Amino acid sequence: MVTFVNKLTVHGDLDTFLAVKGKLTAYMSAQPGYVSHLTLRHAGAPNVFLELAVWQDAGAHKKAVRSEEFQSLVKGLGPLATPEPGLYEIVEESV
Repeated sequence: MVTFVNKLTVHGDLDTFLAVKGKLTAYMSAQPGYVSHLTLRHAGAPNVFLELAVWQDAGAHKKAVRSEEFQSLVKGLGPLATPEPGLYEIVEESV
């Protein structure tokens, strides 16, 4: 398992950002290897979001983001937010 973590700082219209992000989330959640997703909003900075998406493996995520449909959808985020994405592996877990 890997977790995709993306910090998004919104500098465009918030409602438009949420609509575009919703379309991206719907697309990604239908892709093979997708496990789960969580979006957090910074309590002290309402224009900062943290997106966490769990994937079965890095290859599944890579295949999803390389698709033409994803590339078309993600272009809509460019004028709205600055992303800081990365894939992470679990080092330690406590439940």
